[in-house]
Amino acid sequence: MKSYDQMIEGYQRFRSGAWQTQHARWEQLREGQSPKVMVIACSDSRVDPAQIFDVDPGEIFVVRNVAAMVPPYETSPGQHGVSAALEFAVQFLEVQHVVVLGHGLCGGCQAALTQSMHGNPLGQGGFVAQWIAMLDEVREPIAREFGTTGRAAERAMELAAVKKSLENLRTFPCVREKEAGGSLALHGAFFAISDGVLHLLDEESGEFSPAG
Repeated sequence: MKSYDQMIEGYQRFRSGAWQTQHARWEQLREGQSPKVMVIACSDSRVDPAQIFDVDPGEIFVVRNVAAMVPPYETSPGQHGVSAALEFAVQFLEVQHVVVLGHGLCGGCQAALTQSMHGNPLGQGGFVAQWIAMLDEVREPIAREFGTTGRAAERAMELAAVKKSLENLRTFPCVREKEAGGSLALHGAFFAISDGVLHLLDEESGEFSPAG
């Protein structure tokens, strides 16, 4: 595991390496960004969208949060970080694709399933508890079929979370309008940490299959 000092050493290598070899690309980015894809991913340190998709700087617009969740559209007062980023990407950057990227061994999904974190109750009113409450609706059928522990239950919750975020995406008027008009496509994906395989969702069948 890298310490903060080792991260700064990494930055110094970046400045003398990738920054120099990709200098022309960075010069272009001074004029602004025009990514075609937005990725909504988990904050988990093991799942870096830029690494998984092997992209250069400026190619994907990324938002990360616990369990890669998208809240439903609402206009109540508050600080809606994911919603603001989504609006910026769809309305101003005019991305053509939005990808919800879930992953295996997701702590947020596990917490939603067990209603605990590392064996401790989540508690009422906490930030994590309120955030993962978005999964309460999909938790019930999973708990009935698989219970609340074990890899089968966890995987079912991880895949259901991707579908829930796609459902919530479509509550945003700008997303619905652009998807209906053909200028925006939504995609569900799942990265299995254990074997490094990316799975893509076929929304018609509801099944995830390995990419490629």
